[in-house]
Amino acid sequence: MPCGLCGDIIPTEIARCPACGAWARRRDFRALGIGVFMLLGFNAFMALGSGISLLRLLRPLTRMPRDSYDATVTGRTLAPYTDVFAISGVLAVITGALFVSWLWRAHGQASGRRRHGRFWVIASWLLPGVNLWLPPRLVHDVWMSSGRFHIIDRHRAGLLVTAWWACLLAAAGLAEAFRAGGTDTLRDARQMVHLGIAAAACLALAATLCMAIVFQITRLQVDQPGPES
Repeated sequence: MPCGLCGDIIPTEIARCPACGAWARRRDFRALGIGVFMLLGFNAFMALGSGISLLRLLRPLTRMPRDSYDATVTGRTLAPYTDVFAISGVLAVITGALFVSWLWRAHGQASGRRRHGRFWVIASWLLPGVNLWLPPRLVHDVWMSSGRFHIIDRHRAGLLVTAWWACLLAAAGLAEAFRAGGTDTLRDARQMVHLGIAAAACLALAATLCMAIVFQITRLQVDQPGPES
């Protein structure tokens, strides 16, 4: 198989690349990180496209007089975007499952001290209430235990993780508000479009920030010396 770090061909019975010295488990982890990174990028581009399309739709609604507004036509126009957000939700679940599997590996092979056990990597996403605050703490914990950081770098990493989580929660709430919105009046339609634009922007930003987190943690752990325990 080819090495994920240098591209050299490695026999299956050898656990370490003869060219760059990368360990097999570390190569697999890097490949998993790349997969999560690319899927997050697809999420970001899909959300960005939805937001731009809704922005184009907002212009005629802004200039439209109230007496010429047709609620039925507007409802039909906005209906596909509800389906788009539903598809984005399914894609987010698939991406989340792959992200959790990546985080499970990252937590297990992080070299530093971790405040939360590996059990919480999965449980933190499933327990109601806990899944609102513990996942970002786990991600930050894994990041900080994957290398040595100055106090400023720790604060920057914390801000990045907090911004990612805030955008993700905001995107979920705004998308739900968009699906529950109506087009009975011109004001309702404008508000619905604004909610859709905000949801798409938050989702695209959350996916982009998560890409940065995945990249940094994967890079730190791949560059660690020695085999994983």
